[in-house]
Amino acid sequence: MRRVTYSMGVSLDGYIVGPGGDFDWTAPGEEVFRFVTDEIRGVGVHLLGRRLYETMLYWETADQDPSLDDSMLEWAALWKPLPKVVFSTTLSAVQGNARLASGGLAEEIEQWRAEPGEGDIAIGGATLAAGAAALGLIDEYRARVYPVLVGGGIPFFPRCERRVDLELVETRTFSSTVVYLRYRVTR
Repeated sequence: MRRVTYSMGVSLDGYIVGPGGDFDWTAPGEEVFRFVTDEIRGVGVHLLGRRLYETMLYWETADQDPSLDDSMLEWAALWKPLPKVVFSTTLSAVQGNARLASGGLAEEIEQWRAEPGEGDIAIGGATLAAGAAALGLIDEYRARVYPVLVGGGIPFFPRCERRVDLELVETRTFSSTVVYLRYRVTR
């Protein structure tokens, strides 16, 4: 069965976006960018909230940007054909290899888990991940922790009304002092 993973950059104080909407502190260096590129190779479908979808929309045409280096072109080549499902109540259309979600989050995940195929079901965006977490649908949390305190904003982990036990699966410290933590939900 496909795993549901939630992977994002996060400040040491637990936010994916700062209080003013900034996330420039998550710009990955070369080593972290290679790691994230390798991680996306293991994804079969990406579920996104509207804000993350709009942020990532650049990568749908990035291969036309002459200023991109080889590693960024490689990322674009992996991202562009990746199936994406966008959850939004305000968008009426999406671009590229994406479609608007036709059902609820649980139904979409159930459908993707039932289909034959390889690759994780990745969830992106804190609001969408919070919904999946509340339903007990996330199998792995993958945090790239940046050495910065932003003081508020959008939290990586949603407020949870129940205990969730995790098992540490992998850690890695990058030369940039970013620390990767991968936890599996114990059931």
